Amino acid sequence: MNISVIVFPGANCDRDAAYVTRDLLGQPTHLVWHEESDLQNADLVIVPGGFSYGDYLRCGAIARFSPALKATIDHAQRGGWVLGICNGFQILTEAGLLPGALVRNRDLHFVCDRQPLRVERTNLIWTQTYADQAVITLPIAHGEGCYYADAETLQSLEEHQQIVFRYSSAPGEITEAANPNGSLHNIAGICNRPGNVLGMMPHPERAADSILGQTDGLALFKGVLTQSLQAA
Repeated sequence: MNISVIVFPGANCDRDAAYVTRDLLGQPTHLVWHEESDLQNADLVIVPGGFSYGDYLRCGAIARFSPALKATIDHAQRGGWVLGICNGFQILTEAGLLPGALVRNRDLHFVCDRQPLRVERTNLIWTQTYADQAVITLPIAHGEGCYYADAETLQSLEEHQQIVFRYSSAPGEITEAANPNGSLHNIAGICNRPGNVLGMMPHPERAADSILGQTDGLALFKGVLTQSLQAA
């Protein structure tokens, strides 16, 4: 399985993502500079976290115009898999690959913690290795992670089962107290209608190695790999 990780000026999670796919899972992984448009025949494109272009204007607003992101949009529109993590999620919404927007956290503070999430769908490549309604714990680190969309968009996301992860309590309760940033409907991650594009604020790549004491994120990457092996 060929994997490409986009590298932007200011990105700081590109190597973390590549470590998981290349070193832990043994998959060919390419780091693609933002000015390049060749995605190296990628099956999966990862748009990583960080502060692309210093988050000038607003998060992801400049990155959406990069040659690498334009190539990623084409890849997604052809049905290719795209994973946007944290700043990558912000970029995907700016680019129109996912609906809604990520805005300042409810309390206007940067949050850095480990957060329980409830897995809302397990019939996607991303989540097929999780149990139904599983509660997993992933790191979060963001200042603008509050998911916002108008009422019509939220209704559409609910009706088409595009909400993949929600912030929850450890037992899996969806409550305001379990919401770290004020995201509407406790949304932590969504997909497009076909399911080939996933955006999420929590960091699965930071919870993929037993050395770190957390491996809940590794199953997400394994799900994509399993799908690729089945297709082959």
